[in-house]
Amino acid sequence: MQLVIVESPAKAKTIEKYLGKDYRVLASYGHVRDLPARDGSVNPDEGFAMEWEAYADKSKQLKAITDLAKTADRLILATDPDREGEAISWHVQEVLRNKKALPKEVERVTFNAITKPAVLHAMAHPRELDTDLIDAYRARRALDYLVGFTLSPVLWRKLPGAKSAGRVQSVALRIIVDREREIESFRPQEYWSVTADMEQDGTPFVARLNKYKGDKIDRLTIGDGKTAEAARKAVEEGRFSVASVETKPAMRNPPPPFTTSTLQQEAARKLGFSASHTMRIAQGLYEDGAITYMRTDGVTMDGDAIQEARKAVVNRYDGHYVPEKPRVYTTKAKNAQEAHEAIRPTDFSKDKAGGGDHARLYDLIWKRALASQMASARMERTTIDLEDATGQHGLRATGQVVLFPGYLALYEEGRDDPVGRSGQQADADADEDSRRLPKLSEGATPAKKAVNAEQHFTQPPPRFSEASLVKRLEELGIGRPSTYASIIQVLKDRLYVRVEKNRFFAEESGRLLTAFLERFFQKYVNYDFTSGLEDELDDVSGGRAAWQAVLEAFWKDFKPRTAEVMEQQPSAITAELDKFLEPYLFPAKADGSDPRLCPKCEAGRLALRGGKFGAFVACSNYPECKFTRRFAQPGGEGDDSDGPETLGTDPDTGLPVERKSGRFGPYIQLGEGKEAARASIPKDVEMDLEMALKLLKLPRTIGMHPETGSPITASIGRYGPYLAHNGKYARLQGTMEVFETGMNAAVVKLAEAAANGGRPARGAQAPLKVLGPHPRTEAEIKLMEGRYGAYVTDGETNATLPKSIDKDQLTLEEAAQLIDARAAAGPPKGKGKKKAAPKKAAAKKPAAKKAAPKKTTAKKAATE
Repeated sequence: MQLVIVESPAKAKTIEKYLGKDYRVLASYGHVRDLPARDGSVNPDEGFAMEWEAYADKSKQLKAITDLAKTADRLILATDPDREGEAISWHVQEVLRNKKALPKEVERVTFNAITKPAVLHAMAHPRELDTDLIDAYRARRALDYLVGFTLSPVLWRKLPGAKSAGRVQSVALRIIVDREREIESFRPQEYWSVTADMEQDGTPFVARLNKYKGDKIDRLTIGDGKTAEAARKAVEEGRFSVASVETKPAMRNPPPPFTTSTLQQEAARKLGFSASHTMRIAQGLYEDGAITYMRTDGVTMDGDAIQEARKAVVNRYDGHYVPEKPRVYTTKAKNAQEAHEAIRPTDFSKDKAGGGDHARLYDLIWKRALASQMASARMERTTIDLEDATGQHGLRATGQVVLFPGYLALYEEGRDDPVGRSGQQADADADEDSRRLPKLSEGATPAKKAVNAEQHFTQPPPRFSEASLVKRLEELGIGRPSTYASIIQVLKDRLYVRVEKNRFFAEESGRLLTAFLERFFQKYVNYDFTSGLEDELDDVSGGRAAWQAVLEAFWKDFKPRTAEVMEQQPSAITAELDKFLEPYLFPAKADGSDPRLCPKCEAGRLALRGGKFGAFVACSNYPECKFTRRFAQPGGEGDDSDGPETLGTDPDTGLPVERKSGRFGPYIQLGEGKEAARASIPKDVEMDLEMALKLLKLPRTIGMHPETGSPITASIGRYGPYLAHNGKYARLQGTMEVFETGMNAAVVKLAEAAANGGRPARGAQAPLKVLGPHPRTEAEIKLMEGRYGAYVTDGETNATLPKSIDKDQLTLEEAAQLIDARAAAGPPKGKGKKKAAPKKAAAKKPAAKKAAPKKTTAKKAATE
């Protein structure tokens, strides 16, 4: 018997179909061991020796693997073809070796697609475990452990409110914070555009002023309305004729097939998927045999796949859409490593696979891969220059015509926001360039219909979306594409960032942490240092460097630095941060007054302080002056920083309604002392007196239920807006629904929730919390409220929370272990089987009493 080990049960089930009866395929359910979360798991004094520990929830699966391995003639390790896959195989081998259950013959096989030909070919060409990849894994794991377990205690003691820091996550956070700083320091610049609406032979077109008073002008040259009006008048009065017509051919080549990074970017742009959701769906497509392996830096395709793609193009279009020679791509990504084949369909003749999000992502992958082997698009770009009779003023019109669409007939790549320009202006420029122009020749005088002068302002750089953040991480060579999804999720889970309208905003905790690291650990959040460390780790995976040497070089500087910071008093740390953050917290005022002067007592000076719940700004005259403001509330000119903001007066009580900030965020208050009414301010509403009074009056009674006669109320709770009726609840989608939901809609929502065990209608339930990607499968784990209590799910497996675990304190790793344990246990015993009803005994005449029969003990169901 030959034992094959893979990661997932879905993969195991598929592969076992392809192999003969002599093979048994078992799943490890991802990693089986890890460094235990306690001090001493990595010992730098003993060559960075690592103490590995098996996951508690994997004991049953490891026993099944061990029992079969003892009887197997050969062990075949067939985990994924990357560093993590190599590590899982190594861990399984080491566990079996320690249990003296390792077969004499051990081989490693890898395949890029779960198809029968790929699997059988891999089985026929085994190899040994790649020790260089294993060393690279160990180096990364040790580095992340040492940074986390050495730096986090420093944060807990010296920076109240900070949760954790990581080798890569902290640098990713800095990228977001740096962009926030750019936006805050940005000063918009006014500029004007002057355009003429022209027409020739009934065809309208737009020409833009590009020469004024004999000088060439660019987009920002005209900076005020007076100059713009003078220029507009000059164009209006001039008689313009065509000075030159230039037509140039242009070509657009198709982009290469997807890598992990470009797939995450394009799925975010076109499908609105998060990076973690994209990887989860791609994992499913891979395990279904629909696409090749989805964690790759490579942009090449197998020769047979290229020929298959070219054939599919001819069948779909015609021979003109296929280039004369197959296209060969090379990667341009910094630090590209472990290059496997690009992400592509396993069968180009299938243009559909799966349903829902699986179908949408497959369609994107299929189109991109197919387009990569299609002909270039051919265009004709025309530039027409017009001048007035004096030659002092000039207009330019540009247009582009697609002569042959080529790959554009199938696919066009999405784009991110252009930095420093408004999306509206960028779209207008792109639209102008793509317009078709009328046939014009030199000397022609098209009719001038109207002349317009429009005011514009330069825009700050846009905040990062998931797509643009992933792109930036890849450009800087920070992290690896396979880790981007988990990095981004950690930043969300730690509440260092928030996402609004698909854009990242740095929260005050994230901003403060970044400032702390930049001030005291500047080297370790430096982009070049982090990228250089990635280069060194890649040298380990390529066999060009020893992993212990890389760790030693890092540790000899990092350890003393953390010890030095740990010795400093928290007050000294806060004082240093106060100086470091002065330009942000206390920006110069236009009137030249002291930005640190307390606005309440007008005598004390403001400074950064540390508290139990994080940093805040306070007056030096405390306790006489109790003015405070939150850390992330800069005190620039026009800032309402003198304590509470009065929104107005309650007409019923005559008491002031104030907006305040507390340790749990902004809130509104009516009255003072113990009798005061308070309400938190939701993030999805604009706050004014009217909204404040509505929030203070919650819960709102909608009316009496037509069937029960009991009241239906709407309010906002810990997990968001909801409806309540007789102890039953239904969730609402937004705050405004609390005030707008009528009786009919409320009855329907409550009925739908009741039909689903107290949950919203199927497919509409909102999670209590998104915990993040599974550490081993990257499937997104959510905390849900179920009929029988809280549970966690990764979309495939549901696991109920035991009573010993508080759902509010649940960690990602705890959730992952619960899911792994539930999956390893298999289906619930007796699921789907109905218990036979006991047969009624036939009536009999009274008889002599017999000894009671012995009770039979029910046999336990066999487990795999």
